Amino acid sequence: MPRNNNKQIVMSKLKPSPPSSASGNAAPSDTPTFRSNPEVDAKIDAYIKENPKYWNYVQAMPRERLERSVVLNEVRELDRQQRIREGVLKQINRNPELKRAYDLLVKDLPEDQKEGVIAQIGRTARRAVARVQGQQQTKGEAVTA
Repeated sequence: MPRNNNKQIVMSKLKPSPPSSASGNAAPSDTPTFRSNPEVDAKIDAYIKENPKYWNYVQAMPRERLERSVVLNEVRELDRQQRIREGVLKQINRNPELKRAYDLLVKDLPEDQKEGVIAQIGRTARRAVARVQGQQQTKGEAVTA
């Protein structure tokens, strides 16, 4: 597969842009400002401390390899989300009654948004059911203990 070296991909959450001045122009900024989360930083620092060999390996990686590793993680996350979405839709489509209920919920949405919203509602419902089942299981273990 040919690679296009002219594109630069930056994946991170940026801080919100500074408020506009009275003239409506935002302060010019050439470099993005990245967020820092002390809790996340502490987890990273702890992992580095517990895994010095891995940290040395990461530090020895060439920049392009590091960048490609970050992109690979993003690709894997997108693939995971797509598999979950497809599984939710498959589960909904397997049950005609459930499918009719979801179709009723999204009947007023534009056609191009319906499937996405159905998948989103289905994921939310699946998480809620799993949470309730987990709580019931925890309560059951507490009662029998």
